[in-house]
Amino acid sequence: MKYTFKSFSGLSMTLLTAMFALNGCSSDEPQFENCQQAGDACVRFTLLHTNDHHGRFWQSDKGEYGMAARKTLIDEIRQQVKAEGGQVLLLSGGDINTGVPESDLQSAEPDFMGMNLLEYDAMAVGNHEFDNPLATLDKQREWANFPMLSANIYREVEGQWQPYFEPYKIFDVGPLKLAIVGLTTEQTAQIGNPKYVKSLRFTSPQIAMKNTLTMLKHNEKPDLVFALTHMGHYPDGQHGSNTPGDVLLARSLRKGQLDGIIGGHSQNPVCMGEQNTYVKDFQPGDECRPDQQQGTWIMQAHEWGKYVGRADFEYLNGQLHLANYQLIPVNLHSEHHAIETITQNEQMLELLEPYQQKGQAVLNEVISDASAKWQGGRSVVRHQINEMGVMIAKAQSQGVAADFGIINSGGIRASIEKGPIRYRDVLTVQPFANLVTMTKMRGDALTNYLATVATQSRGSGGFAHFSDIDMVVDCQAQKVSINSINGQAFNPNQQYRFSLPGYNAAGGNGYPILADALDTGLVDADVLLEYIKQHQPLDPNNPIYQHQVKFIGASTALGCDG
Repeated sequence: MKYTFKSFSGLSMTLLTAMFALNGCSSDEPQFENCQQAGDACVRFTLLHTNDHHGRFWQSDKGEYGMAARKTLIDEIRQQVKAEGGQVLLLSGGDINTGVPESDLQSAEPDFMGMNLLEYDAMAVGNHEFDNPLATLDKQREWANFPMLSANIYREVEGQWQPYFEPYKIFDVGPLKLAIVGLTTEQTAQIGNPKYVKSLRFTSPQIAMKNTLTMLKHNEKPDLVFALTHMGHYPDGQHGSNTPGDVLLARSLRKGQLDGIIGGHSQNPVCMGEQNTYVKDFQPGDECRPDQQQGTWIMQAHEWGKYVGRADFEYLNGQLHLANYQLIPVNLHSEHHAIETITQNEQMLELLEPYQQKGQAVLNEVISDASAKWQGGRSVVRHQINEMGVMIAKAQSQGVAADFGIINSGGIRASIEKGPIRYRDVLTVQPFANLVTMTKMRGDALTNYLATVATQSRGSGGFAHFSDIDMVVDCQAQKVSINSINGQAFNPNQQYRFSLPGYNAAGGNGYPILADALDTGLVDADVLLEYIKQHQPLDPNNPIYQHQVKFIGASTALGCDG
């Protein structure tokens, strides 16, 4: 099958190509109106890109995406571009890790092996690359046949801060030198697992980009510079509680310093309508015009390999033109367009099938039965204490012989449907492999600690669920009043033991750091697995999963306001 481009509808050729000067041309150099006239004086190259893979090496249950179909698509594009005298680079905006149990169980080995077969040229380091110990990340770097790039991550080695990754990679594109600079959201320091990022420093991407541009100018003298980022695209730079993303990066530089940004992290198709506004209800097969800020094109291809972004560039007369751009759907369904099915590449299937079968054999084991649905969706658990949160907190507290348990809602990632519960369900609910900690604290100190934890805002990942504690939370006064713990009247002079994910004990989600927290060595999903095995059936209507926390001083009795 052939994949062809549609021009951006309603745009003039001037807007379409959006030419901006790079090195300029001397008056005695020949000037050409287009690449057809220029011939060999025009350099054509294509950037293909994906981002936020999150373990989706295999196609979905509906036959969507998957690395086997992606290879078929990319191989055909490479052949087409080569036949037309061009060159292809394949780039990833990062976050290869975390999201699918089959991948998580195997440290994303199938995903990196698949990327090797796809012949990725470079990858930005994403925040979810730090969901695992650094030893796992270092192993993934060894697996990868391509560089993992980030110019703003430093690792402390013998008291000195050293770059953890290569900051950039130079590619020869015909007679041109093209620099790809990697950048990672500095928010990784807050949203990454504190246990794994504590020895790292995440600096400002904007400052790192300026410093790298200076380095490139003196050492490499590239003709073109692109950033490969995992920072997020936020229209008009409105990043809210996130750190600044691609738009503000482009705006922080002079026009002409940065030719394009291939991004990730916000997991959206960057297809713009009016200035600084997304196209509403973008559908597979729709035309897509990427963002442009300060002369810099900004592109992102949604998530999971659902699309392959394709940007065809032409360079002539010392200027860069974006000739065509498209988000090509990988076996996605569309109500608006007839999407041609992409066959799966046999070589990729042969590579990945053993990984899939190995994962399936373990994950399909039935461990219990749910008598009703356990609600674990983000819109529920981040806004109110519910049975799922209480059950997980209880599983962890009992697993470490504590008096009560606390679990942050950001650590609950999915529901459990009514019917058989399989191992895969456990890993989907808790995919981050957080260690469970246990802390001893006197009652009066505990009251102060919970004044911070229990007043976390509804809607945030820090919003807490509790088991086996009866208390009143005054959101306005930022105080708690504890009535009882584990069925016994509260005593401020008594020592209490409570369980907590290691992520939060280390300060994640803004929780107070617990320097005395005991690392139990138990992984949250393993603890939950054993608890579920012991409770057959698992019934959300059992009174033991009803919480005993009352909120006052807020607009709702469900929790504190943001």
